[in-house]
Amino acid sequence: MTADEDTALIAGQLADLTRNVGEMANQLKTLRERADSQQERTEVQQERIDLAARELAEVSDRLQAAANALRQSV
Repeated sequence: MTADEDTALIAGQLADLTRNVGEMANQLKTLRERADSQQERTEVQQERIDLAARELAEVSDRLQAAANALRQSV
């Protein structure tokens, strides 16, 4: 191989490597976006769970108070 052929071969390999790195960077970006989106959904779900738990505790307290009032009235 001549020096020009070596240079052309290396340039081609470098171009392939650059293209592959670019594709990997795009894939990583997509994965990060998905992870961020999933994290946001998880946080929203956790907020809903917390709200439902608070509401359930309030209903439980009211039911307990009603049961106590009913016992006292009997």
